[in-house]
Amino acid sequence: MIKTQKNGQLEYLTAEGIAAPHCFTTRLGGVSQGHLQSLNIGTSRGDDPENVLENYRRLGSSLGFDIHNLVLSRQTHSDIVHVVTEKDRGAGLFAPPLPECDALITNTPGIALVVFTADCTPILFWDSETHAVGAAHAGWRGTASGIAARVVEAMGREYGSKPENIRAAIGPNIGYCHFETDEDVPQAIRAAFGPEAEEWITSNGEKYFLDLKAINRLVLNRAGVETVEMSDACTVCQCDRFWSHRVTKGLRGSQGAIIVCRED
Repeated sequence: MIKTQKNGQLEYLTAEGIAAPHCFTTRLGGVSQGHLQSLNIGTSRGDDPENVLENYRRLGSSLGFDIHNLVLSRQTHSDIVHVVTEKDRGAGLFAPPLPECDALITNTPGIALVVFTADCTPILFWDSETHAVGAAHAGWRGTASGIAARVVEAMGREYGSKPENIRAAIGPNIGYCHFETDEDVPQAIRAAFGPEAEEWITSNGEKYFLDLKAINRLVLNRAGVETVEMSDACTVCQCDRFWSHRVTKGLRGSQGAIIVCRED
């Protein structure tokens, strides 16, 4: 179950099955101003860097991480998974940015992984045996290329994680109700996943609607992940709570997902 957590004005979501410190952020409880109000965690949205740092400090205080241990992704709608190690601490905030990627994994204690969204699908991963963690940004291109499965594979290759021990959580995104596309998107999804994906695709004249949360759950299940929690929040329906790129036409901040490799 995905639950809402509040700490004063700060609000975020957590998954019951993931024991590592983590959250799916909202736009509530930060210090950013104007169209970025208030919990913007994006560093490339034109915000005052001090505001962004304070927003991360508030999340760190609530979740229990040091902002100097954050590692930020550089997303390009790919299926690239970056293996985060000790040398990457602070990347994107206090150190040079990582190479382009749309997913991060680590087993280094204390490191906090960050991916960004504003309609796309955030996915968090936790291995209940090795305690390795992962985070992925899945737009429709990343979904079609199976980025969620690439994370599972990378965790197995790097840390010996078994899919049946991985717990995954899918956070707020643009819902089935509002993800209207042209024909190229369902074509890509059908090519990737075949008839099994049809349940999550509907047509309305020349336009199509897709359920990206359900399709990513399918990807995870095919990869052997049995426990997948899924938020029912739509970033368009709840655009006062989450940023939506479509609603704002790009004039927005960023929310995202954070997960910490805990220190045992």
